[in-house]
Amino acid sequence: MKINKSIFKKVAIATSFGLALTNSVWAADSLLNVSYDVSRELYKSINPAFETFIQKQQNRKVTINQSHGGSSKQAMAVAAGLEADVITMNQSPDIQMLADKGLIAANWQEQFPHNATPYSTTTVFLVRKGNPENIQDWSDLTRSGLEVIVPNPKTSGNGRYTYLAAWGYALETTGSEQGAKDFVTKLFANVPVLDGGGRGATTTFTQRDVGDVLVTFENEAILIAGELGKDKFDVVYPSLSIDASAPVAIIKSVTEKRGTTELAREYLNFLYSEQGQEIIAKQNFRPRNQTVLANFQHQYPTIKTFTVEEKLGGWAAVKAQHFADGALFDQIMVNR
Repeated sequence: MKINKSIFKKVAIATSFGLALTNSVWAADSLLNVSYDVSRELYKSINPAFETFIQKQQNRKVTINQSHGGSSKQAMAVAAGLEADVITMNQSPDIQMLADKGLIAANWQEQFPHNATPYSTTTVFLVRKGNPENIQDWSDLTRSGLEVIVPNPKTSGNGRYTYLAAWGYALETTGSEQGAKDFVTKLFANVPVLDGGGRGATTTFTQRDVGDVLVTFENEAILIAGELGKDKFDVVYPSLSIDASAPVAIIKSVTEKRGTTELAREYLNFLYSEQGQEIIAKQNFRPRNQTVLANFQHQYPTIKTFTVEEKLGGWAAVKAQHFADGALFDQIMVNR
């Protein structure tokens, strides 16, 4: 049988074009948001709202997928090849690491308002109902016999902020780096287990009933108290805590390949919209929009906070001094 090479060639070209078109449509209409452990509920609310927004605005069906885990683990997965279109973290070093590798624009903090942080939270204490151990401030967490539950600062931004909040408090109360080290060593001597992420620490405290206090983000503490019942837990605000602004960025190495750069930008901009900010506030994070924040002020007590830049010399210094291999955190864990 003689094959008509001209017809075969045309079919092959058409098939190839069809596959390319299919792949292009798929790429342009879906995103993967790689995020940290305790933002699950936030993006479960954000994503369908954004999908509906795009459907109404552009008559276009899009799908937003999400992935969650310990923040540093998530960032390392992206560095290792996980094809995220956007990354939404709770600490800038995880994103900066990807920028240093060329996966994210070097000026990523300039691409969105508030240094690319659409919301913030802070570190608080969750205690069992009635606060039987009378835990009021950081100094109480160093008491002999107390069990403190925190996630691992090496793998979790939640845990890292806990460590740094305690360090900043100790710097202010003792007046010295050595005093801060001694204080944080005592605190971590009371930590029986280091879970890999914030949600794992929540499970340890609430479901396994381990520990007298869970130190976690405000949004997680409010969520637990609300979901599991106010008759089981109380939220305690310390005298001083840390500002935990949550940065976001586009993974340009992925979006440029998949053709999703503009959709990724629209998605992250949606977080700053009034609708996005209201969802953020309802999910127990502190929004940047001051009008929205004022409407939810009853939910967010005033608390004195400091930033890593203000008190601890910035993230690069913190990483080198505290979290590099053999640095202060490792020393504390060895000597506790």
